[in-house]
Amino acid sequence: MKNIAKLSIFFSLTFVLIFIAAVLFGFISFWADSVRHISVQPGFGRNITDTAWTAISVALYLSILLTLSYSARKKISTPASIFCISFFALVFTIGTSLGARRFETLQPAFMSAPQVRAGPGLILSRFENTIVLLRESSDLHGPRLVSIPDRPFIYQEVPLGPNNTILSLPPLPFGGSTPWFIRSINIDFSLSAEQIRTLLERGLFYFGIYVLALILLLSSLRFLLDFSQWPLANIFIAAFVFRLILSLEIFINSTGTNNMIASFLDGRVPTTFITPVVLTALTIPIMLYTLLAGIARSGGRRGSRSKRDWDD
Repeated sequence: MKNIAKLSIFFSLTFVLIFIAAVLFGFISFWADSVRHISVQPGFGRNITDTAWTAISVALYLSILLTLSYSARKKISTPASIFCISFFALVFTIGTSLGARRFETLQPAFMSAPQVRAGPGLILSRFENTIVLLRESSDLHGPRLVSIPDRPFIYQEVPLGPNNTILSLPPLPFGGSTPWFIRSINIDFSLSAEQIRTLLERGLFYFGIYVLALILLLSSLRFLLDFSQWPLANIFIAAFVFRLILSLEIFINSTGTNNMIASFLDGRVPTTFITPVVLTALTIPIMLYTLLAGIARSGGRRGSRSKRDWDD
């Protein structure tokens, strides 16, 4: 019972800290990107809401992974770990999702924000085309220098008119600098968050079924953390598998895959439940393997003790 209490506290703190860190990181990234825009009206409320939904998905995956690792290090029994983690993951996910949904109703109060401005000399670049603003960024129609590949700088005093518009102002000056691996994870987490957000809009029942199936699949992977005596190697293996499950979740949720599975099932399963059914189908053999492996290990330990007693 003491181990279960420790596991519950560890998961709760991990989920909350990861959720807060993800929201703060998204908020900082939003303002960092906003500075690189010109004359923008940042949708503060919308961005914070989207960041909160993505943070829920991030916290769900990472908190389960870290808590499973903690349970393996503390030698907490696998069934107790799976049950405890699944229960608290479901409670925290539903709670934070309802909170994010509630925040959406207050979104209009946060939509107004001052314009982000930059002084003269701001350099904007996109597709190897470069624009140098000669006045403040609030003056969209002010003079500027335009550089096009294989052509000299062009001075535009008034970049308007049918014969005077060379390049439109790019929305971001230096996009695409983030490594693809990081961007792909961010995209997948955003798509996962959008899926649970859509299901919550349909109803708490659909949302609960989907989240429960996902949580059970993630929690059932506890056996990955018992492969070797090297905890760091085990957690790297588990993190890789979690990344594959995130990609699998996005793949199954795609329209084409849903339609293909629905046609294979001949309409016996509603489209909304296709992903939970697939995730549950993956969870069942993993659970059976974990159960049989536990029985085999306990039988082996009993056999070893009986042999030692016989020798004595």
